Amino acid sequence: MPTSVDHSKASHLIPVNQVFDVDQRTGFMAPRAPIARLPSKWKLWEETLNSAVSSKLQLGDKVELTVTAAATSSAWRKRVRELPVLSTAGLSPDAILLRRAHLVLAYILHFYVQSLPPSDTVLIPEAIGIPLLQVSTELDIPPVLTFSDTVLYNWDFRSPPDAPDAIPTPDNIRTQTMFTNLTDEEEFYLCSARIELRGVEVLELMRVTMDETFVGDAIAVSRIREYLHTIAGVIDGLKAILLDVKKSCDSDVYYNQVRPWFRGEDSAENPCKWVFEGIEKYSELRVPTELSGPSAGQSSMIHVLDIFLGVDHQATSPDRLTFMSRMQSYMPRNHRLFLDHLKANPRPLRKFVMESQNAELLAAYNRAVKALKEFRDAHMIIATLYIVGPARRAAKLAAEKVPMKGTGGTELVKFLKDTRARTTETLLEE
Repeated sequence: MPTSVDHSKASHLIPVNQVFDVDQRTGFMAPRAPIARLPSKWKLWEETLNSAVSSKLQLGDKVELTVTAAATSSAWRKRVRELPVLSTAGLSPDAILLRRAHLVLAYILHFYVQSLPPSDTVLIPEAIGIPLLQVSTELDIPPVLTFSDTVLYNWDFRSPPDAPDAIPTPDNIRTQTMFTNLTDEEEFYLCSARIELRGVEVLELMRVTMDETFVGDAIAVSRIREYLHTIAGVIDGLKAILLDVKKSCDSDVYYNQVRPWFRGEDSAENPCKWVFEGIEKYSELRVPTELSGPSAGQSSMIHVLDIFLGVDHQATSPDRLTFMSRMQSYMPRNHRLFLDHLKANPRPLRKFVMESQNAELLAAYNRAVKALKEFRDAHMIIATLYIVGPARRAAKLAAEKVPMKGTGGTELVKFLKDTRARTTETLLEE
């Protein structure tokens, strides 16, 4: 029996894609190239974003920021403050328009906040903050840049595809919107996109595995064992893609020129409150409590692997969410529902393996868990190369301690070690 997915056989693929917005061929990635511009009614937003990119705005806390660069940023922010508050009526219920609006407004928000002088109070102009809050309420995600903005709905074909229904492939995608337009920034996004696309095979293997657990006979156990070996191979492939980011993304360029743009309210080195001006005028809007930046922890694909293999990231305190749980609130709503659907599986794989008392199945399960643990080892390597190392070098130059936070606002090293430990704890005794 084949243990790889034949994408030409639609009947064998996940049947719930219409409900959960999980595509049969692209998984959590948009199955078609996202729109590159909003309709003319909202062209001011698109023009404002284009102006920020073309002006090559600089970070407000950039070392040796020139007077000219600071003036350029200041002039752009002044224009943002003078913009009218455009109505979001007409965007809903079109998910495609809402996603593009969230992306555009969130990029403008981050350009505005991160180009401010470090000593300035963060006041989000009403013309940007209010429509972003409204769009975010419709989408049920925070009013800040997310993983879906930078990766899932931020791509186009590098070369025009031959067929109208062509899907994105790892070697034929490019990034639509960036802060710096540097290759290093694009490769950082595309690394995650390639992981999403490569991981699609796991979704089908996961579905047929769950089907077999309900059968539960000797043939089913044999099939699950083969599926798990294949899943382990796919996760090995994800690890290789992750490590490949080193080929085209320079660690110091990423840390100093790209990563700071992602910072949210709680992920900056010196956190300060973000105030959305004019929010008190809109009774339907609430002051946001989640304003972290985009993070790989917001990738539904990684959460799927954890849920399927039974990795427990639950908090020890019932009234406190773990980082991984909190990051789910940044995912597209239907993707969160998909994860909830998986969690509700009455025949979880880990329990099935334990109860089967089949040594070969247990070994195959552990092989898949070990592959996920090794993926997290690779994540530690990348974090050390791209964040810990540059942070230490910056601290040495500044003669001060620089806190090492992930873009999601967590203590990076501790978080990565904890997730790796939780994965290791999932292994079953052979």
